[in-house]
Amino acid sequence: MCYRPLTKSYLVLSKERSYRFSSYLREEEKEKHMKIPFRAIAILIIASLIGVFTYQAYWLVGLYQSMKKDMDNCLLETLQLTDYNELMARCDSLRTYGNMHGKIEVASDLRDTVITTTNIDSQQGYSLLTVDEPTTATVDKNGSIELLTKYFQRGIHSQLDLFTKVNLALYDSLFTRTLALRGIVYLPHRIEMVNLRKDTTVVQSINNPSTYLPSSKAESFYYNYDLYNKMAYRLWVEPTAKVVLHQMQGILGTSLIIILILGIAFWFLLRIIFQQKTVEELKEDFTHNITHELKTPIAVAYAANDALLNFPSEDVEKRKNYHSIVQEQLQRLSGLVEQILSMSRKQHKDFHLKREEIQMKPLVESLIAHHQLKADKPVSFQLQSITGLVVRADRTHLYNMISNLIDNAIKYSDEKAEICISMTVHQPLLSIQVTDKGMGIPLDKQKHLFDKFYRVPTGNRHDVKGYGLGLYYVKTMVELHGGSIAVESTPGKGSTFTLKIPIS
Repeated sequence: MCYRPLTKSYLVLSKERSYRFSSYLREEEKEKHMKIPFRAIAILIIASLIGVFTYQAYWLVGLYQSMKKDMDNCLLETLQLTDYNELMARCDSLRTYGNMHGKIEVASDLRDTVITTTNIDSQQGYSLLTVDEPTTATVDKNGSIELLTKYFQRGIHSQLDLFTKVNLALYDSLFTRTLALRGIVYLPHRIEMVNLRKDTTVVQSINNPSTYLPSSKAESFYYNYDLYNKMAYRLWVEPTAKVVLHQMQGILGTSLIIILILGIAFWFLLRIIFQQKTVEELKEDFTHNITHELKTPIAVAYAANDALLNFPSEDVEKRKNYHSIVQEQLQRLSGLVEQILSMSRKQHKDFHLKREEIQMKPLVESLIAHHQLKADKPVSFQLQSITGLVVRADRTHLYNMISNLIDNAIKYSDEKAEICISMTVHQPLLSIQVTDKGMGIPLDKQKHLFDKFYRVPTGNRHDVKGYGLGLYYVKTMVELHGGSIAVESTPGKGSTFTLKIPIS
């Protein structure tokens, strides 16, 4: 039955309605342009993430450089502190095992710092060491007496070395112990005594551990313990970067976890945004399609009704045809509204299925007759069923589910649709298969078939109507019945949809 003349006449009679609808679309389009573009939001999020990563990296690099500098200063301070401890150990040794007794006197004025060592042994006499650096100058340059203290220590060193030699093995042991007290438990190193004036090694090196050999990248640190004789300790260690990074491992681990959490959070946010963008696009397509689907039956029904009211006729057959048109379009409109309302009610807890015993063969036969009547192309059906098969389900929703599958099989077939409907029992489920020989569905599109508002692209074909809710409705309702739906399809050969619902 052709509805185009009726639709055309209705559109002529309802220009005001069309104008109002167009005004609504223009308002909707205007509101859409006022929204912030998704791309701008995505760029802002990515820029923020890059900014956070950049600042975190800058902060970590700054912390590393600061700790590296502190590490180098720590090694120098440890050399000096170890030298002091070694001096005290030698002094204790002299008092315990020898007869060398004496005192070291320190005096200072504004011009000179004088360190005097007095020995009781008359054969040694007195020894005097003068450091040519005024005390006032030392304090003014450094803001502390640190350098002055170093001079005192070095002066003591030069006098004590006259009585006993430096114990390099003891020095190395004290150095390792002092490092451990400062949190550096294991640091392979080599310590040597060198003459800075002659640039020669005076005492062979002490390695800790004994197997350690400095590489070409090893760093050296000096502590000049004898200013007069230009004697110094030289420390060889590998680049301290590894030690610093080891000390930073807690901070690095925490920073990595924070960055990872932020990255996942931003990724999840971006994913949600793009999903929302996709949903928004699908909703726009749905609005356009559903508007068309709603408007068409309304237009045809109104046109038939206007023809009955404005052009009365004594022809009973014509009036019956007009009434049939109105009835069919209202049924189509009712089915569409019922699907939308069913999915809306499904979100509420008070949604319940009205289960009843249904004879499957009569139900499917009525569906076949209905679709053969309303199809706009030749359709042939093949039914393979079990006579007397009864299931307990919601009649309206079961009818609509199978109707959607048949409708899709017709729409996505070429000039002629060939459809096979089969029903088999696999306790406790009834399996209903709807097979067509249509265009088929690409594999990458099959996973989205049951998504809300999703429609498979049909290329250059524009005669396939729909609003992206049919299969979503089928999946939603069959799952509420405790069943499932699956699809097998080969492009160019057709598709098979399998609907499984509990028998009881």
